[in-house]
Amino acid sequence: LIKGKLVKRYKRFFADIKVNKEILTAHCPNTGSMMGLLDENNDVWISKNDDPKRKLKYTLEIIKVKKNCTTKFDESIDLSFQINNKQKKSEINIRTVVNLPGGTGKKVKVAVVCEETKSQEAKDAGADIVGGDEFIEKIKSGDLNFEKLICTSGMMIKLSKLGKILGPKGLMPNPKLGTVTNDIKKAITDAKSGQVEIRNDKDGNIGVSIGKKSFTDDKILANFNAIIETLEKEKGNNSFKGEMIKNIYLTSTMGISYKLKLDKHF
Repeated sequence: LIKGKLVKRYKRFFADIKVNKEILTAHCPNTGSMMGLLDENNDVWISKNDDPKRKLKYTLEIIKVKKNCTTKFDESIDLSFQINNKQKKSEINIRTVVNLPGGTGKKVKVAVVCEETKSQEAKDAGADIVGGDEFIEKIKSGDLNFEKLICTSGMMIKLSKLGKILGPKGLMPNPKLGTVTNDIKKAITDAKSGQVEIRNDKDGNIGVSIGKKSFTDDKILANFNAIIETLEKEKGNNSFKGEMIKNIYLTSTMGISYKLKLDKHF
């Protein structure tokens, strides 16, 4: 993105500039057509037309949110949205995982329940806690000193008895989320490198962190797009009638919340 103060400054670079409200289009003899947006300070953000228009729009919203991060700590950049889960004939719930390309900026403590033959593999992959039957007994007594639990298929039979302990905390491994698997290395790598869970409550509300204030705009935007692409797939997999998302907001831990506008078909 190229930033400038006023449209006039670009007249020596572009043969033709047109401004329609906030949308700016321009033609350059050397680079071809370009598109941009004017923000509230009349700053111009121009991008080659192979970038989607929504990328420019959401980049500006990310900049606004980051400008309002005034605390000393590294605030989280969060998405909050509400899906239209109350359908006429049924109630639709979403529960899936997204691998954020830009990461989350958080250290996740991963525990693995596996057979003794796979213990070393789990440790080499970066698991913080690795155990078998003894570890299951610790969990049974209420020792939940981890944020993500991965289990092999063979040990899931024993772990499934602890549903009342792990379920309410959202820690019960699930094959659909990739946490019940024999490919332990991949599961641990995903959990450590920026995998987040998307799950709505009974009212259809979903909250997810897509980065930190210290992240570059491109990293946050890449994470945002990953969330949106996943929700688009979920809409295709479920029989949503009408718009899937009612409202969506971008905010920081202590900052102002900004309402985003998505495509009408979504």
